[in-house]
Amino acid sequence: MVTVGLAFISALVGWSATAALAAYAQRRPGVASVGWLVAALGTTVGLSAGVVGTMFEFGETTFRILHIGISLLGPLYMAWGAFEYGVRSPRGRFTSRLFLSAFTIVPLVVLSVDRVSTRFGASYPALGDHYDLIPRSLVNVAQVLVAVLLVTALAAVARRASGDRGTDLSVLGLVALAVLLSVLVGRLGLGAWGALLMLGAVSALWGAAAVAARPRRDPYDDYGDYDDYDYDDADEDLDDELLEEPVRRKRREADPYDDYYDGPPVRQAPPAKLRGVITIYTLADGRGPGFDRLAEAVVARVSDREPDTLLFACHTVPSAPLQRIVYAIYRDELAQEEHEQQPHVLEFSRLSTQHVVATNVIELSLSGAAASDGLTAMLMPH
Repeated sequence: MVTVGLAFISALVGWSATAALAAYAQRRPGVASVGWLVAALGTTVGLSAGVVGTMFEFGETTFRILHIGISLLGPLYMAWGAFEYGVRSPRGRFTSRLFLSAFTIVPLVVLSVDRVSTRFGASYPALGDHYDLIPRSLVNVAQVLVAVLLVTALAAVARRASGDRGTDLSVLGLVALAVLLSVLVGRLGLGAWGALLMLGAVSALWGAAAVAARPRRDPYDDYGDYDDYDYDDADEDLDDELLEEPVRRKRREADPYDDYYDGPPVRQAPPAKLRGVITIYTLADGRGPGFDRLAEAVVARVSDREPDTLLFACHTVPSAPLQRIVYAIYRDELAQEEHEQQPHVLEFSRLSTQHVVATNVIELSLSGAAASDGLTAMLMPH
């Protein structure tokens, strides 16, 4: 009876966590939140089958559903969500999605149709006691992938210089705890203790989502009313406080005092090697004002300090309120590299991540252009 009660409570908490994760995914849409939602749903369906199994003894169907949820889908999608949350490399994310597809479809089919032994009881059964070698091996390999995804995500966040690093590590730590408990119960069963540990697993996943959904501190909040805030004064104050020398331009005609005195070098006609970049940001719901403040500040810095960035502008999209388009034109490839190394650009990249759920970068090479002489002066006044 104790096992039945614990199994019922863990399933009930699992459904509550699934509902909370669905609300989180709707409020802050992103790949990580979708991954955790799938993990919660798969785990909770498995725990619901576990309730039936503890009440009437497990059968082949309830055994399969339980382990598809707690041994495969739950840990795999928890870890993948953690990877998407912690790793920002587009190439790494794409690779993880390929592995995710392979280690979802093949083990899912095998666990659903492979032969199982029919000697069950009323407590959580261990996966290895009833599946043959092939399904056990597939689950083992999938769980190795789970470990790799979690370790990579933790390492990426630990190496990141960010004010939110502690929060991100807390989120990943809770997800890792949920994965560990789920894998442990799947491998060992553990009877009534298994139901109790699964209660801890779904609670940890729910806690991770709650921490991730918590609003982050906007570094500009200390300035109060943004509408009346003078960003020119802010730049001067920041210069006085940090005494941070901008990245020196390396081109041969650069004057080291150009950054501090009026009248940067007169821009010549754009050569054929002109470079351009269009960056399309998709923002989380309600994060537009915070992103716009960051963009306004970095545009002012680029205008003041980067004469070889010929144009740098941030656009809103009336038909898509959660999109922002940043368009930049550089004198040449060296100017683009120097722009990307500027402290204010690196700071913008770091702070904007809390507002952005997806980024698409398009690099351009000039093939022809026509523009008014006053266009740059109008968009980037000095």
